Amino acid sequence: MSLTVLTIIFLVSLVIMIMLGLPIAFSLIGCAVATAAAMFAMGNPGGLEPQIIAAQLMRGTDSVTMMALPFFVLAGELMNRGGLTRRIIDFCNIFVGRLRGGLGYVTIFACLMFASLVGSAVASTAALGAILIPMMVASGYNRPKAAGLVASANLVSPIMPPSVPMIVYGATASVSINALFLGGVAPAIYLTIIMCAVWFVASMKDGVKSNAPKPTFKEMLKIFFSGLWALMLPAIILIGLRSGIFTATEAGVVAVVYALIIGIFVYKELSLKVLFRAFISASKMSAVVMFLAATAQVAAYILTISRIPQVITESLAPLVSNPMLLNIVLQVIIILMGTCVDVVPTILIMTPIMLPLLKAAHIDLVYFGIVFTLANVLGLTSPPVGPVLNVACATGKVKMEEILKPVIPYYIFQTLLVFLLILFPELITYPLKWFANYNVPPMQNVIDLIRSWM
Repeated sequence: MSLTVLTIIFLVSLVIMIMLGLPIAFSLIGCAVATAAAMFAMGNPGGLEPQIIAAQLMRGTDSVTMMALPFFVLAGELMNRGGLTRRIIDFCNIFVGRLRGGLGYVTIFACLMFASLVGSAVASTAALGAILIPMMVASGYNRPKAAGLVASANLVSPIMPPSVPMIVYGATASVSINALFLGGVAPAIYLTIIMCAVWFVASMKDGVKSNAPKPTFKEMLKIFFSGLWALMLPAIILIGLRSGIFTATEAGVVAVVYALIIGIFVYKELSLKVLFRAFISASKMSAVVMFLAATAQVAAYILTISRIPQVITESLAPLVSNPMLLNIVLQVIIILMGTCVDVVPTILIMTPIMLPLLKAAHIDLVYFGIVFTLANVLGLTSPPVGPVLNVACATGKVKMEEILKPVIPYYIFQTLLVFLLILFPELITYPLKWFANYNVPPMQNVIDLIRSWM
């Protein structure tokens, strides 16, 4: 009975604090303290010890793995402010810009390439949307549809390495970030194919033709080699991780050094003033995530000593014998949760709760982390929170109700991809084995499930 009461207190206090508008980090601390106070009233004073809470706060960020996060955030800031955005757009334009609906394909592929440098959908949407949405409108494209395309295409950013959510999940679940990074390449490509297919239908329906001027051969060469410098960075990171030359944290350091060299000596757009702004912005973004990780560790500690995960595990215990159905139920919960909670807080809150279930069901934690991240990022384009939608509306100068309709087709097919990866885990496990040399134990797919029912 006491476990059920503690579970209700934890969840209700968390929901109330979020609804009151408190930042997620303070809401996590608040619900942890409320649960600890309830435990104290029930005769267990351990959770309210200030020294223990302070120690858990420190433990939440005291991780070599988490050090990858500020380095990759800084590298993304340096590349973004160092002239990368425009060069990537020009690079994509010479290949697909003259197709019907060409600027849409430029947007999709620019988002994929930019994702391999930034790792944040919000940052990518702000950087690319400010350039691409006005460009598409000037070429005759519908403004809300252009903003919806930019928002939806940028969901690839948290999936393609270096992914900030995957770093957080890897540190929380104690799994290989190298494997998570490399395992995210295939789903990022799947997302890009889906975006191209949906945009193809949309552009054919609208009948917008490309009016992009054809560059000369000399201009094409100049654009190609200028953009190539930027695109070498993801190649260096992927090759380094795949070969084991460096870890994910060391890859972040390599990315920062490379971004500095290219921005200062090649593109020559990183002045001292711009560098200062990049460091300030990266520090703020990293501090937010790190503080979230610290407060989530306190909440996870209170969850552990109060045995709340045991209640949730017991309620879902009948599904442990059927890993696929368990995975589906968990991802549905995550997708629903994503409509009101941002990606990183969801990962920090839910990972400690789900780990016992995943281990009991023998679901590989790397495979699950990739699907889990994809399900999480769907919330970025779903109201009422939808951080990416809000950024796209601001950069595209459109209202929320105008952008929702063009986003829906992309959202539907992106959601279907999540369940496709659950039904056919080989879509992740085979590329994961090739990219990362990571062997995932055989898992149940939909064919095995049907056979078990026959």
